[in-house]
Amino acid sequence: GDGDSNDGFVTIKNIERELICPACKELFTHPLILPCQHSICHKCVKELLLTLDDSFNDVGSDNSNQSSPRLRLPSPSMDKIDRINRPGWKRNSLTPRTTIFPCPGCEHDVDLGERGINGLFRNFTLETIVERYRQAARAATAIMCDLCKPPPQESTKSCMDCSASYCNECFKIHHPWGTIKAQHEYVGPTTNFRPKILMCPEHETERINMYCELCRRPVCHLCKLGGNHANHRVTTMSSAYKTLKEKLSKDIDYLIGKESQVKSQISELNLLMKETECNGERAKEEAITHFEKLFEILEERKSSVLKAIDSSKKLRLDKFQTQMEEYQGLLENNGLVGYAQEVLKETDQSCFVQTAKQLHLRIQKATESLKSFRPAAQTSFEDYVVNTSKQTELLGELSFFSSGIDVPEINEEQSKVYNNALINWHHPEKDKADSYVLEYRKINREDEMSWNEIEVCGTSKIIQDLENSSTYAFRVRAYKGSICSPCSRELILHTPPAPAFALMGSGGIQLEEPITAKYLEYQEDM
Repeated sequence: GDGDSNDGFVTIKNIERELICPACKELFTHPLILPCQHSICHKCVKELLLTLDDSFNDVGSDNSNQSSPRLRLPSPSMDKIDRINRPGWKRNSLTPRTTIFPCPGCEHDVDLGERGINGLFRNFTLETIVERYRQAARAATAIMCDLCKPPPQESTKSCMDCSASYCNECFKIHHPWGTIKAQHEYVGPTTNFRPKILMCPEHETERINMYCELCRRPVCHLCKLGGNHANHRVTTMSSAYKTLKEKLSKDIDYLIGKESQVKSQISELNLLMKETECNGERAKEEAITHFEKLFEILEERKSSVLKAIDSSKKLRLDKFQTQMEEYQGLLENNGLVGYAQEVLKETDQSCFVQTAKQLHLRIQKATESLKSFRPAAQTSFEDYVVNTSKQTELLGELSFFSSGIDVPEINEEQSKVYNNALINWHHPEKDKADSYVLEYRKINREDEMSWNEIEVCGTSKIIQDLENSSTYAFRVRAYKGSICSPCSRELILHTPPAPAFALMGSGGIQLEEPITAKYLEYQEDM
């Protein structure tokens, strides 16, 4: 369709996380495939070995454990790299060279054996995809001709045999008709030159032509005849290529086919999270209602129950969140499918095979969770309902409120807040009540503020000089002689951020006539 080129760029863009080295956290440069099948930059392997080698040989020094190989490492000096690359190099017989280090991808110890770095394959497929990504990311920034005299011209083609880029003129000069060079293979401008044939790191003159199914890596015929793979089951490269290509294609088709299923399961998880949120809040409200019937000796119990609900809710929401992220990771645009599609563009069988097997295993693992969708947590909070009937009965028998004065109720509709608050309440037995005490306090996240008390004769009161952008709680209790009623349910109100002609009730901000006139009326009434 029309959007093909754009989609290609989006796919490339989304697979960036597949193209980042786990050690240096930057795009791979000359990635090597470790025995555990993870890739890591050539320079990072050297740095890890150097650091471990230094810490191994500097056990007595104070700095020996200052640097961890899992952290980003400073670049070692070139002469040190040369020394460590020299075959058989040792400081002395007592300090052998380190060849074991933790893979930054899976943190399992990797043993490079006697050949060290030289025994590792370069991951040419990954290198090509990274180069393709770089080209897309820099919007095809010009690659200059390597042979021009200054100033160089933009190159128009790169020769894979010469590993160089040329402008039209230089290409003609260096590849004249009728010579062997005229037969060279050339491509569009690139900085990624890789060998045409994958050679064996163990037997450098032998080309890779088989695949060891036990070790999951390409091998040459000498590896099979008398090398490490003599008794292993090997298959032809074309058979391994065909099998893995089919598996990887099926994996991708399966994942793409499941995209709508994953999306609907994400929607379901969203609903379950909302339901858990609502049920959790409802459970909290019920717990609070129960606790409001009791006195201060039960305050500690109240907070512990709320904490239990909250931590259970958090635990469940965290589980749902983790599960949702896992499913999110299965969507096509989240990297894995895009990366796999890029790998499928690899035409060199050996290069494809060495990259595809591990990717196939990763995708297999990802698809297993699709076979049986099970939410990670329960949404019900039935176990968190507080039963206080026995305690309420006991407290009633203690006759805390011998005359049984009814509890006053704050009228939410008629209560308003600005920099002053107008609080209205009604009381079924107001004729019997001598007075009321209105309590209010600012709600602070850090600490519990103490209640301020105002004695009131009527059933409304204006509280002045409240702070802007603050939350306040209000409650009222009735007095008859020296006996008082329990406190009303708390009303929570928020003061607005700045002076404006608005009043805030429980339902949000309502625009009203200017505040001053409104308040003057109330004050005159009183």
